[in-house]
This record gives sequence, structure tokens and C-alpha cells, in this order.
Amino acid sequence: MSRDEAALPRIVERDAAVQAGLAELASPLLQRLYAGRGVTDADELEYSLARLPHYRDLHGIDTACDLLETALISGHRILVVGDFDADGATSTALVCDVLEAMGAGRVDHFVPHRARHGYGLSPAVVEAVGHGDTGDLIVTVDNGIASVSGVEAAHAAGWQVLVCDHHLPGDTLPAAEAIVNPNQPGCAFAGKTLAGVGVAFYLMAALRARLAERDPNRALPRMSDYLDLVAVGTVADVVALDHLNRTLVSQGLRRIRRGLARPGIAALIEVAGRDATRLNAADIGFAVGPRLNAAGRLEDMSIGIACLRATDGASARTLASELSAINRQRQSVQRRMQEEADTALAALDQPPAERAALVVYSDDWHEGIVGLIASRLRERHGRPVIAFAPGAHGLLKGSARSINGLHIRDVLAAIDARHDGLMAQFGGHAQAAGLALRPEAIGEFEKALESVVAERLTPAMLSPDIVTDGALADEELALDTARLLESNGPWGAGFDEPLFHGVFEIVSQRIVGEKHLKLEVRPVAGSTVIEAMRFNHGEMLDAGTCYQLVYRLAVNVFRERTTANLIVIHHRSAKGG
Repeated sequence: MSRDEAALPRIVERDAAVQAGLAELASPLLQRLYAGRGVTDADELEYSLARLPHYRDLHGIDTACDLLETALISGHRILVVGDFDADGATSTALVCDVLEAMGAGRVDHFVPHRARHGYGLSPAVVEAVGHGDTGDLIVTVDNGIASVSGVEAAHAAGWQVLVCDHHLPGDTLPAAEAIVNPNQPGCAFAGKTLAGVGVAFYLMAALRARLAERDPNRALPRMSDYLDLVAVGTVADVVALDHLNRTLVSQGLRRIRRGLARPGIAALIEVAGRDATRLNAADIGFAVGPRLNAAGRLEDMSIGIACLRATDGASARTLASELSAINRQRQSVQRRMQEEADTALAALDQPPAERAALVVYSDDWHEGIVGLIASRLRERHGRPVIAFAPGAHGLLKGSARSINGLHIRDVLAAIDARHDGLMAQFGGHAQAAGLALRPEAIGEFEKALESVVAERLTPAMLSPDIVTDGALADEELALDTARLLESNGPWGAGFDEPLFHGVFEIVSQRIVGEKHLKLEVRPVAGSTVIEAMRFNHGEMLDAGTCYQLVYRLAVNVFRERTTANLIVIHHRSAKGG
């Protein structure tokens, strides 16, 4: 075995006490799965748009609509400043498309270049976009809540600013004319986990309602037409799929499956080799989102936005193919950086398992990839990780990824409070954050990080259990069950995709694609032989040994043959249970 048995995490089952409100569900398996995710009533599985919380509860929404309505009526320039990830790209495309459909004649967008401008509405962005005339309006999407100096620069350059964001605010808010962010102080809106594209959708929905009230005969776009963008951005940003986000994603997936996706999203699905008629959230997360994100990581997100805004299939397919090529390049760069990070950690005097947090850096790494490196190292070592690369203005750009229970932005805030000026800037969420640092300060920062994290770590954080939905019966290891699971999501962050465990014997096995293990397995308490895949595991298991497998049950389509398949995410010898 590749790991010491004593170091393996426990496999535990969810508490799945089914409440009476789920009794109407015909499937006992679904009752169990939903109960394990905190659902107590079948109404929580109703994803009608009529059940969405109302935009009126968003603090600042009326002022924001005032600004947009005035700009529309007066013909002022509206500049949408987005972010260079999939959430930012979908947000930018949505706001630009909706405003143009509402009759705005002077809408443009600007997405910062990761290396030249840094993140968000920065003074460098304002310098790049130039001066605004009286009444001209900058609308930030998926950024802006931390852009204190950027908003000051925009005002000095003659712009008004509307901040539309979802990130956690710092101690000081920017002095924008309006801020729409469910996480800002004083906001009563229930949907605190909205992605940036979700907040943008709400802002445009509120503006549409305002214009419809002013002139009931005015031709206005249907907001439901933009839900494919909302679904892609929400899933790609890995926000928690609470009821609100599940509703938005579910509605967007329905449009895509019915063939109503915009040409750019349809093309991205096609080049990713996915079937749009049965697309699920995982397909967005693992196939569509990475192709969009690759543009912002290595090139310019304008390519991704152009793809999303394409109006015909031919141009959309051309742009989607270009995004796929950039994604392949991203994968190559990532492999090299990952190998170098692994080598650096192996050379440390104190091994990763004895450290509270990990910091890795190389002066030839690409700043667009460090977040992916941090994520992989976090998964492998079970520690919070910050990976650095050279960034803009001579600073190091750091991307942080944390473990469950450790709020990484709060960690950075604590470091900032103890070591004033150590970081040039920082911001983010509980699980992911970004920062900028002077190169000569990396040693001091690493010590500060280690100290603050060590104070907050608990044994439970360092040895997290693998939580499953229990075992599937022999007769449930079937295509019907896999289809049931596939069609009753959306599953994702905070509403985890069903995960099961059981003891299986190996019937056959072989290595495919050099690094994946393809198996046929049979439950020791049953007779069903089923195919299984253990991705990124290029070693054969011990013949004649029974294994405890942790797996997902998936629908597998290969050469017009559709079967159920186990996707194994963890395995261990079944000796001793």
C-alpha cells in the first residue's frame, strides 16, 4: 500500500435521519441522500424561479438602479470591469448583453490583465481605461469591494462607480456611488453565498423591473434567457450550493439540456466532449469552467468573454477551440510547476506533515497557475497552502487554499493586524484567498503564517473524515440508480455529490492511459460485477485482496454503450474493516 494504514482517515457515514417532510419522495435512497445534506422538507427541492428571494432585500439596489437607469436614458458610457476567471467572464457577458438588450448604446467592458493590472478595479485599470465624461459609469462585476484606491482613482478620472460583487468586505468599503454585495454590512439579503454572476443577475433583474414599471410597453429581455451563464459562473466559482444557488444552477442546466444554451456555452460543451442533453454541474466544474479559466490564467479573458457573447455557432466554435488549446497549454505548465513544488517540499528540513501551513515559490512560475498548485498541495498534504509567483509591480502574487474549518481570509487578516504592512494587499473567502507581497518579505510572511495557523488548527482539521452516504445494496449498483443520482442534483460544493463505500473483490484490472486504473469489481456481499475507474492511480492493486472502496456511482457512455460505473476516490485494504 502507498500509505501507512494508521494514517488513513476514518470513513464515516452521514447522519441521515429522514424527516417526515421527505416521505413523499418515492425513492428511499433519495430520502437518505437529501436528509444527509440537511434537507427536511421536499419543498427545499423545488427549484422554481418564483421561490427566489426578492432583489429588494439587497442593500444599495435602489441606488444602483438609479445610476443604471440614468446612464441608459442619458446615453452615458457604461464600462463593465470584470474579473479574469469564469465567474468574472460570465458576469461581464451577462451585464453587457442585458444592458444592450435594454437599449444601452454605449456599453463596453474591460477585464484586467492578471500580470499588467492586478486584480479588480485598480488604479492601473483606471489609467488603462482613461477618463470618463460627466455621467459615465463604471460597473464592477465579481470584484470591487476591496477596490478602495481604485474607486478613488476612478472618481479622480471623472467616473461614477457602481460596485457589484460577492466577496467578503474588508474594514473599509470603497466610496462608490452604490455597492450591491450581499455580504456588505447591513445587507438583509438571504443569499450570502451568491457567486459574482448571481449578484450581477439580481442587479439586472432589479433594473429590468424598474424599467418595466416605468414603461410597461417597453421591449425588455427575459432574465431567464441568461441562466445558462449564471449556472456556468456559479458552478465554476465553487460557491456553496444552498437552495438559492441550486435553483439558479438547476434552471440554467435545464436551459442547456433543452438546447437553449447560448452559442458560446454550447460550443464549450461540444469541444469538451460533453453531451449537452445530459450536462450536469460536474461537467461544468471539470470541463467547461477550466476552459474559460485558462484564458484568464495564461492569456486574456477577452477571448472567453468573446466566446460567451458570440451570436453564431461558427464563431463560437472557433473561440471555444482556441480556449481548449489554451487549456492544454495550461495543463502542461501546471504539470511542470507541480513537479517543482513537490520537489521543493520534499527537500524541506521539516516535512509537510509536521508543519501547520505550506508556502511554495519559484521565480519562474506563472501567477495564473499558482492557485491550482495550492489546491493540489492542499489536497495531498491536508494543510493550508499558499503558492507564490512573480506578479505585477515587482510584487509576489500569492494564491491561498485552505482546509475545512480554517478561514484563510481571517488568517491573513490576523497576520495583517500583527505585521502591519507585511502584505501589500489581500482578500478572499474562507477557503481561498489572494495576496501580494514584497519578494524580500516572503521569509517573514512564512513564519507569520505558520504561527497564526498553528494557533487555529485542531486535530479534526488535520485528519478529516471521509464522509459517505453509506453503502449501496447489490441491486442498487445499476444504471437506473446512476441515472437517478444524475438527474436529482444539482450536486456540488456544500451539497456534495453522493459518495458511497463498500468492500469489493477485484475481478480484473489494467492500467489505461498510463496513469489510470480500470477495474471490474464485485461486492463481497453480492454478485453484481461492475466496472470501476481509479483516476490518477497508475499502480495495480494486490490480486486476491478485498478492498474497501469509496466511490461515486456514475453513468458512463462509451461508443454508444451506456453503463453504470464506479468512480473510486479512495481505496484501502479491507483487512480489519
